[in-house]
Amino acid sequence: MPMQPIVGKENVKAFIENFSASWTETDWQILNIVEERSIVFCERIDKTKSTQGDVDLPCFGVFEMENGKIHVWHDYFDPGTYTVAMS
Repeated sequence: MPMQPIVGKENVKAFIENFSASWTETDWQILNIVEERSIVFCERIDKTKSTQGDVDLPCFGVFEMENGKIHVWHDYFDPGTYTVAMS
């Protein structure tokens, strides 16, 4: 990912709010999901409609769970696919 990690609950919240500000609808289509102890691997397509454009964005997420909540979240996708669709 050509992005720096986002650390801290408030920073993550602000990033998600900013990143998704123009979204009008999103459907997270899960293709494959696997769990091993406290790690969840999820291959998906994020189908997003926005005021700037629409995109079907292939993603892969890795979630480290702790006490039933996401403790660490890694998301991998091609930012270029997103940027081109939103232009």
